[in-house]
Amino acid sequence: MRVQVKCFATLSRYAPASGAVDLAEGASVADLLAALGLAQDEVKLIFRNNRHCAVDASLADGDEVRLFPAVGGG
Repeated sequence: MRVQVKCFATLSRYAPASGAVDLAEGASVADLLAALGLAQDEVKLIFRNNRHCAVDASLADGDEVRLFPAVGGG
């Protein structure tokens, strides 16, 4: 299955050049992060199809996943 991926801020260096990742059927967000070479503790917010989800959420063909790091500021 193919999943569209967008990585923001400091995670942008992990974004696939094509904007998509091919994964096995039944893959989770955790599997996606592993495919990107991204440690789970670097990701603070995950959105699948514009809805917040957990790292153990299952993915489906055509899903769009957006990944955000922790953001600080003041």
